[in-house]
Amino acid sequence: MTLTERQLTLATLDRQLLLERGRLDVAEAVRRVCAVQAQAPASPYVALWNRVEGFVPEELDAAFADRRIVKATLMRITLHAVHADDYAPYHAAMVRSLRASRLYDRRYTSTDLADEDADGMLPRLAAFLARPHTGADVEAEFTAGFGEEARRVWWALKTYAPIQHVPTGGPWSFRLPNTYLASPVDPGAETQEAAAEGVRRLLLAHLRAFGPASARDFARFTLLGRPAITQALDELGDQVVRVPGPGRAVLYDLPGATVPDEETPAPPRLLPMWDSTLLAHALPGRVMAQDHRPLVVRRNGDILPTLLVDGRVAGVWRTLDEGLELTVFRKLGKADWRAVTEEAEGLAALLAERDPAPYSRYNHWWDKGIPGVETRRVKGS
Repeated sequence: MTLTERQLTLATLDRQLLLERGRLDVAEAVRRVCAVQAQAPASPYVALWNRVEGFVPEELDAAFADRRIVKATLMRITLHAVHADDYAPYHAAMVRSLRASRLYDRRYTSTDLADEDADGMLPRLAAFLARPHTGADVEAEFTAGFGEEARRVWWALKTYAPIQHVPTGGPWSFRLPNTYLASPVDPGAETQEAAAEGVRRLLLAHLRAFGPASARDFARFTLLGRPAITQALDELGDQVVRVPGPGRAVLYDLPGATVPDEETPAPPRLLPMWDSTLLAHALPGRVMAQDHRPLVVRRNGDILPTLLVDGRVAGVWRTLDEGLELTVFRKLGKADWRAVTEEAEGLAALLAERDPAPYSRYNHWWDKGIPGVETRRVKGS
């Protein structure tokens, strides 16, 4: 049977724990959904509130503090929270792309430094970050060898070296200035074989969390190149299967994976900024209509917090006046508004306990105008 667009949307929501919140530990939830976007400190908390039944933010605090969940630069050269056991293979999968994004960038190539200068600092960086230090500490440590270029060496290394962010307290575990710690990964062990194994593991995790999916979907989620993805698919053999879909792209899935029935209802959700559900598939994606993209995805790449209604982006939300402001792009019926309001009340209550305005720095997008058809405000329950 050929899958429909609706079934693909429902499959993604189901695997992302967005059809029904899961009863599981926060670390296991992070592993289940592959990775959680962590560019904004509040986002992992909002993401897991949407996905874990009875979510307790203190449990995520503890998971970060105990390093059962690691925050580091990985897919799409962006900060993600991942299960600690997944960090090493994911980093091995991504390190060549992460390294190239910095050492081939004009901000590094315009110096007199060679690739070997940055690579040669990896052992010293690992030794220095055996204990937590801020970026300013690292720059000061490197100044003796690189002078004014120490800042650019660190700019490159903090993206591709095996290091993680250290919790520093505050409402969302991580506060500025960022503090770093070396991960227990030997850069010398990240061989081509390790990279290939990492890509295979990451691809399987992507299918488990976002499938059925195409090679282009995986490329968008990771920014890995076609050769690495093609090799991984070939090497995985019967660990992945092809499934018929509505378009021309070949879709892959895990053997035995299920897809919800087309009539399955999708409850409303209030996703955080940059939620991976909006970034895990080739354009136009699974949950957002193409004409809504300019309203949600801003010119500089910011992806606003979104409302999902019946599994599709129906608007955006922001915090305002100790509550939430909901702006929808299409008319909602009374039943949808009741369900959305109930979700918004729960999220507003969570935020009020920690930080009632976690995304306030992005309010300028609303100041510039968001052309919704209706706006409502909701207080916490």
